[in-house]
Amino acid sequence: MDYIPYGTQVIEEDDIAAVAEVLRSGYLTTGPKVAEFEEAFAASAGAKYAVAVSNGTAALHLAMLAAGVGEGDEALVSPLTFAASSNCALYVGAKPVFVDIDSDTLLTDMESLRSRVTENTRAIVAVNYGGEVCDLDTLAEIAGERGLTLIQDCAHSLGSKYKGKLSGMYSGMQTWSLHPVKTITTGEGGVVTTNDEALAGKLRLLRTHGITRDESLFEDANEGGWYYEMQSLGYNYRMTDIQCALGLSQLKKLERFAARRAEIVARYDREFEGLPLRTQLSPSWSEPVRHLYTIRLDDKSRRREVFDALKAKGIGVNVHYKPVYLMPYYRNLGYAAGLCPNAEDAYERMVTLPLHAGMADEQVEYVAGAVRDLVE
Repeated sequence: MDYIPYGTQVIEEDDIAAVAEVLRSGYLTTGPKVAEFEEAFAASAGAKYAVAVSNGTAALHLAMLAAGVGEGDEALVSPLTFAASSNCALYVGAKPVFVDIDSDTLLTDMESLRSRVTENTRAIVAVNYGGEVCDLDTLAEIAGERGLTLIQDCAHSLGSKYKGKLSGMYSGMQTWSLHPVKTITTGEGGVVTTNDEALAGKLRLLRTHGITRDESLFEDANEGGWYYEMQSLGYNYRMTDIQCALGLSQLKKLERFAARRAEIVARYDREFEGLPLRTQLSPSWSEPVRHLYTIRLDDKSRRREVFDALKAKGIGVNVHYKPVYLMPYYRNLGYAAGLCPNAEDAYERMVTLPLHAGMADEQVEYVAGAVRDLVE
C-alpha cells in the first residue's frame, strides 16, 4: 500500500486546463478571474460578499483589522486550532483569551466563553473544528449583548451548514482557507466573506496596500486617469488570477468532494464502534463537510505507540492540535497549562486519520483495519 496522507488535494484535468487558460491570457493577477471567483465563492458560502486573499492567515488578519480590534482589546478563541486563529489577535496588538471546548463536539463551550468575556473583549473567533459548526445562534446572542464582532474561522468547514443554512448567511465575518489539505484548494489562498457592504469595502482596501482607484472613494481631487489614493495602511494580500481559476474549477466539485468525505467518515464510524476510543460527535445543529477525522484513545498512555505504529504502516497520521497556548511562544507570553482542561485532555489522546476525497475504498479499509488491530 502506498503512503496515505492525512489530507491532500484532488487535481483533475479540467483544473489544469483552467489554470493553463489563464497562463495564456493577458492577466496573471489583478484580472477578471478574481471577481469571478469571489462571486462564485460567496454563493457557495451563503454570503453576499467575498474578498479573496493570499491565504487563510491573511483572511484572519484582515478580519481583525476590519473589525477594529487593536491595542488593549481581547479576542476569545478556542485553543484547539491552528495557531493563526489566535495569532491574528496578536498581529493587531490584542490579547487572545482562550476558551475551553466541549469534550464531545470539540467545539467552543458556551459556558466557558461567557465566563471569559470582559470589558476589553471586542471579538469572538469561533473555530468550526473539523468541519463541525459552532452554535451560531448562541454566539450571535452573546456578541449582540456585548457589542462584539463574531468572526467564524471556517478554515475547516466549506459547505458545512448550521440548522440547514450555510454559515456565510450569518452576521459578522467568516474566514476561509484554501490550502491543499482543505476540501477544495487554490494552492495557497483564503477568503473573507460577509453580508456587510461596509466591511467588504474595508477588507478590499486593506487587501491592496490601503490603495483605491475608485473615484467615488477619493478624499482629494482627481488629478487624472492615472490617479489613485492610499487611504489606510494596508497589505499585499491579493490572490492571483491563476489561483482563482483553479478555485473556480474546484468549486464545481465541492458537492462531490463533500459526499466522498461523508462516505469515509461513515465507514470509519462503523469500523470503530465498540473500540476503546472516542470520535468527534456532531451537535444537533451541525451538518458538516468534515475536514478532519480524529480518534481519542481511552488509554492516553498509548497515543505515541499507536501514532508511531500507524506511521510505520504508511498511514499519514497527524495530531490536530496541541493547544495553542502550550506552544513555547505563548508560554513566554505568560500562558500556562491548565487553562482549558478539556482541550488539553483531547490533545493528549488524539490521533488524526487520513480523510480526503481522493481516498480509494481499499485505502479507507486499510486505515480502519490498522486502527482496529492496534486498539482492540
